[in-house]
Amino acid sequence: MAKKEHKGRTGVVYSTNEEFNYSYDGEAEIETLPADKQKLKVILDNKGRAGKTVSVVTGFVGTTADLEELGKKMKNKLGVGGSVKDGEILIQGDFKTRIVSLLTDMGYKVK
Repeated sequence: MAKKEHKGRTGVVYSTNEEFNYSYDGEAEIETLPADKQKLKVILDNKGRAGKTVSVVTGFVGTTADLEELGKKMKNKLGVGGSVKDGEILIQGDFKTRIVSLLTDMGYKVK
């Protein structure tokens, strides 16, 4: 049976203090930088994907919600599938040049 952490609490099991309030040391998400301050990279990758080519956009600084929104816009504009994982946008297929032009039109600095 897998070990489960009760509500993410670590270190404190029980306290007799009636006014004790557990504080979480969760990661605070970084505020999203404006598009002109972002430096994104677009690369092609096919490792670990059964030989299928994927365009990967990396280097986004901001919240995951904003990253997912950008990924959704890109997938809609390109008319292809993809996903957002581990701070990267994965677009199915070789669309490197189209992604670079699309992101520069949106105001991002792309390499």
